[in-house]
Amino acid sequence: MGRFPEIDVKKLKTHSIRSRRSKVRSAASGKPPAPGASFNAFWKGLPDVLAVRELRELVGRTAAAVRRKKPVLLLSGAHVIKVGLSPVVIRLMEKGVVSGVAFNGAGAVHDAELAYFGATSEEVGSTIRNGRFGMARETAGILNGAASQGAAGGLGFGEALGRRILMDAPPFVRSSILAQAARLGVPVTVHVAMGTDIVHPHPSADGAAIGETSLRDFRILAEQVSRLGNGGVVLLFGSAVVLPEVFLKALSTARNIRGRVTGFFTASFDMHRPYRPTVNVVERPTADGGKGYTFTGHHEIMMPLFASAVLEALFSKSRGRGR
Repeated sequence: MGRFPEIDVKKLKTHSIRSRRSKVRSAASGKPPAPGASFNAFWKGLPDVLAVRELRELVGRTAAAVRRKKPVLLLSGAHVIKVGLSPVVIRLMEKGVVSGVAFNGAGAVHDAELAYFGATSEEVGSTIRNGRFGMARETAGILNGAASQGAAGGLGFGEALGRRILMDAPPFVRSSILAQAARLGVPVTVHVAMGTDIVHPHPSADGAAIGETSLRDFRILAEQVSRLGNGGVVLLFGSAVVLPEVFLKALSTARNIRGRVTGFFTASFDMHRPYRPTVNVVERPTADGGKGYTFTGHHEIMMPLFASAVLEALFSKSRGRGR
């Protein structure tokens, strides 16, 4: 026998597993996918745990907001456009799911370039070496021209640019979120941080016009945010700094003018969990009611999955069947 005493495990008090509260049950297990199965079958077959449960909850709340005609606002970083998701956003607008879109300045740049030229996103690593980065004259002419036209006409930046793209009818106008929003009457606001976009170095950039139209867009967004209470939804895809900051100020403005704006739902979708989306979108705005969600994954996977699930919940005849 060793020198050191051991605890006497024979005195251990046990209980039946049947009396224990367990967090995982077999009923929550997923169903194996079948070749040729519908999206509804796939969606219903996902395991009812963790992120799936949260995503299903958000889908349900988004569908409920649409039915109750509460705002569903999409705050979109530029990467959403760069990975080919404009058609998904447009479909959500056409179906009455997304009632407003907010871009940072880069989102407007990529949307316009794709609409006119079918291509966007230059090779920064090579062009920054010789000063060619950001020097495309056509892009600057389109965006800076729209800002000047918007300021003269009392429009926000998003509406002015959307109207211009729609009027010009470039080859890929159908893929432009800005143009299709103008067609549908959906407000798209553009929130510019001066100096961050490739059009700002050009002599056509008018700081007064850009500032006036972007500030008007902030006030348009604040009005939309003021109607979020009791069931609205805010979806942030990809902007780590600008749009979380803009949203927080818009919410404070709305609460200052309209009183309590609570009981709404927010979600941040990104490839990692940055500070501002977590604090300024998910946590602080819902502290007095509602709920915030965080989902980690690539936009090109997460947005089509979310969009398909919402459209299924709203329009599919099979939505009442299954788990």
